[in-house]
Amino acid sequence: MNVKISDLMVSHVVTTTPHTTVGHVKGMMRNNDVRVIPVVGPEDEPVGVVSASDLLEDLSDETAVRQVMTEKVYTVPQYDDVHVAARVMRNHRIHHVLVTHEGKLVGILSSFDLLRLVEDHRFVMKNPPTQSKKKQKRQ
Repeated sequence: MNVKISDLMVSHVVTTTPHTTVGHVKGMMRNNDVRVIPVVGPEDEPVGVVSASDLLEDLSDETAVRQVMTEKVYTVPQYDDVHVAARVMRNHRIHHVLVTHEGKLVGILSSFDLLRLVEDHRFVMKNPPTQSKKKQKRQ
């Protein structure tokens, strides 16, 4: 299976900037039904990420996103194999990675996207186990 990250990623990503307010980001999450919003710089480079859990604290709606965003951003190139993204997520215990091309944000990939891939490629055992002959004689 040679599935690329670009095959699974969501390319229409809702983004924000570091100076946006928490209140505005909460509204963006609600209106777009997302739980993570990448924070980008002036050239669409990822500089952080804000998740719904970052907004659980009692914050003023006027607080700037840069004060609550996670600055450590994990990115993967869009043309890598999906196993690279899965490894990054597992090793860092995160549910989303930002997808980049030449340093610019081009998508986002979640653990649910990877689960969809697994679900779509279900396997069937070729030879299902048979009942043991010892068990059959005892009956």
